[in-house]
Amino acid sequence: MFHKPKGTIVTLSDEKNRKTVYDILPRFMLEDRWIPVGRLDRDSRGLLLFTREGGLSDLLTQPGKFSKFYEVSIRGRITEEQLQQTLQGVKTPIDMLKFKGVKTLGYAGPKTRLMVELTEGKNRHIRRVFGALQDTQSHTPLKVLDLKRIQIGPVKLDIPSSQWRFLTHEEENALIDGTSRPKRRGRRTKR
Repeated sequence: MFHKPKGTIVTLSDEKNRKTVYDILPRFMLEDRWIPVGRLDRDSRGLLLFTREGGLSDLLTQPGKFSKFYEVSIRGRITEEQLQQTLQGVKTPIDMLKFKGVKTLGYAGPKTRLMVELTEGKNRHIRRVFGALQDTQSHTPLKVLDLKRIQIGPVKLDIPSSQWRFLTHEEENALIDGTSRPKRRGRRTKR
């Protein structure tokens, strides 16, 4: 488990010399070829899982396999009708996109805080959905100001930004239960 900070990219190396998650993670994760399970864009932060097993990564990222939960702050006010529209599908420049779940957490001035649930995520999925909707007061597209993934399936983010930890056996087994793979046994040694 890694708490990806905003401003980093999820790649082994970058031709533009931007900061990658591997610049923060322990060296052994790069040397032992730990790979990310899914992605978070440069402007997003939050929970990112890593594995050394490509097959497990594929299973964990299958559409519909696990819900992913995001805390999102947007500029603008979203109406109840627009919330329902995000569940039915919103036409974006790339595709018709929708959320599995969405609820309002609160308001702060012109900002709205929401919880979004996805079971399938396309590139910049949440940003595209909100960007395709209009703020009813300013008549401008809703804009994502902050996006933080807080949960993948049964695994919840519980560490500070830029920190990492191994999953517990309980967390691993809860994930594996959702993939139909044999459970892990034994103790893990930390490097």
